[in-house]
Amino acid sequence: MTDKNKQTAFCDTHCHLDMPAFSEDFDAMRQRAVAAGLEFVIIPALDCKTAKNALKLANLKPDFFYISVGIHPTYSAEVDPDCLSQLAALAAQPGVVAIGELGLDYYWDYATPDQQKAVLLPQLELARENNLPLVIHNRDAAEDLGPILLNWQASLPADHPLKARPGVMHSYTGPQELARDLAEVGFYFGIGGPVTYKNGKDKQALVAMLPRERILLETDSPYLPPHPHRGKRNEPAFIPLIAAKVGEIWGVSAEEVGRITTANAKRLFGIS
Repeated sequence: MTDKNKQTAFCDTHCHLDMPAFSEDFDAMRQRAVAAGLEFVIIPALDCKTAKNALKLANLKPDFFYISVGIHPTYSAEVDPDCLSQLAALAAQPGVVAIGELGLDYYWDYATPDQQKAVLLPQLELARENNLPLVIHNRDAAEDLGPILLNWQASLPADHPLKARPGVMHSYTGPQELARDLAEVGFYFGIGGPVTYKNGKDKQALVAMLPRERILLETDSPYLPPHPHRGKRNEPAFIPLIAAKVGEIWGVSAEEVGRITTANAKRLFGIS
């Protein structure tokens, strides 16, 4: 084993690397991620077009890029009518480890709650049928989304592969009581750059409250860069900065946070 492999401890479970923000320095960005100790990253789709683009990246480096396929709630009103049927075929492609980014978003008014739910519910069934965990987006919709997710998980048979690992709450914003309920039934929580902000007390409290085996690290690149990179483009190489803040809260090193959260990600997404 090389020294480089020995220091590998991190992963990024949510980064939109298929976006134009990375078109000019994609290879260099990936090399920086590897140099920072990242073992793999997961690229979540926003619709069928972005899923197909992300799959092309997975084909380039199948042991580094993994994919989540789904329809983002803010795309619900304009989604291609054939996209939901296409998702089943996309979900079966090599490198796909989850369904999402899906959920509800009541902050933006791009789609009504009913339109969003009409796209969300079939994707929950797709996840059930394909044994693929969920990548959940929630913004100002916890009151509606929480019960939907809890009821969906409760409806899974006791021996279903997703019963104990139903998915991840990406960049969770919602009541701590709901977070506890979701964690108790197996949901994971993606922690990103905002945990490093001075005004990120709610994120820091969430990290302190949740079981360590339920925490994942994510950048949401190119958005939400950690301190001291606020105002710049985010990228996976910044994951150790997020790990350092989580480590400060836990009282352990960034490397130990990386070891724990990477093991969590492998368990959730079935990555060996």
